[in-house]
Amino acid sequence: MREVQIFDTTLRDGEQAPGASLSASSKLRFAHALADLGVDVIEAGFPAASPGESAAVAAIASEVRGGPTVAALARATEGDVDAAAKALSRADRSRIHVFIATSDIHLERKLRIDRRACIERAEQAVARAMEHADEVEFSAEDATRTDIHFLVTVYQAAARAGARIINIPDTVGYAQPNEFAKLVLAVRGSLAAYNGGMRISVHCHNDLGLAVANTLAAVEAGAQQAHVCMNGMGERGGNASLEEVAMAIKVRRDHYRANTRIKSERIVPASRLFSELTGIPVQPNKAIVGANAFAHASGVHQDGVLKDARTYEIMTPESVGWETRRIAVTKLSGRRGVAARLVQLGVPLEGITLERAYELAMLRGDEGHELTDRELLAIAAEARRHAAPPARAVEAAAS
Repeated sequence: MREVQIFDTTLRDGEQAPGASLSASSKLRFAHALADLGVDVIEAGFPAASPGESAAVAAIASEVRGGPTVAALARATEGDVDAAAKALSRADRSRIHVFIATSDIHLERKLRIDRRACIERAEQAVARAMEHADEVEFSAEDATRTDIHFLVTVYQAAARAGARIINIPDTVGYAQPNEFAKLVLAVRGSLAAYNGGMRISVHCHNDLGLAVANTLAAVEAGAQQAHVCMNGMGERGGNASLEEVAMAIKVRRDHYRANTRIKSERIVPASRLFSELTGIPVQPNKAIVGANAFAHASGVHQDGVLKDARTYEIMTPESVGWETRRIAVTKLSGRRGVAARLVQLGVPLEGITLERAYELAMLRGDEGHELTDRELLAIAAEARRHAAPPARAVEAAAS
């Protein structure tokens, strides 16, 4: 079974999300968490962006040892490549990630160069990066809106210059899964002359909500590396979510026939740490790491999951780092769900007392919110009071 490498770009592309910028110490702390999580590559940042960014990348390269490759981003310019090389100089294993835009709109409106100049810049930058790093990865920015014939020409030029990881970015989230898979196959075919010495990578954005779907379609088409971000962070709508890509491959190993090195039980702690460091909360219904990912509110679902968790859970909460599933009590809950939640709170009820508690919970639930632990404890206490026979009736029964 083949292994798909996980290239985490949370500290570079993820940090580009408004509000997600991190201090150097926070970047280093999260880099250690990524290493513990088992990612293959940490893209530590963009050294040419600022002296502080360069120092942060250098600190990660120096202190994250014996695990993932540390990568740094560089535009296809001499200055950027040299800045990346300097920041990575103390890494156990370094990778310079060179990129240049290739779509006509980027060439004409942003870079203001022609295709020939684009190829020359790519070749020169990759060749220079090869002198300073253990590995060179090359990306054609906006690949999915680039003429396919020109795209493969640029990739072949980068490969001849020494790049051995060829990355296909869906920079603006434009691709659809089926066509993205075909693009991966076309690029793979164009590099077949390298006899398997090349690794095909993908980098997908979520502008149409398809970043994970496109990434998985690429994996199915033979991509050997996936760029991801924790909690799906990144520019605009974000990047492909690390947790979703990794767990899709793990849960559906029968389909993808692939593995990753991700230690899945460390996903939720890493997600929480990133949220803590940035102050950006995870949406409750976020797959894998959202507060509701293993919460059950419907009576039908609660009954099923309490009888056999596999009825409604395709992975266990513990497998991704949650302590347990959560039974949420709302107006839609059933008796089994209310009973189970009360057991979790240490106030097990049975018989008429449970029935009374259920009735009270439904009345409160009709107000339109999930019942808090405090409300449930109060309901349990009230149910016990009302379920107990009057004192005089107890005395009469005893006489």
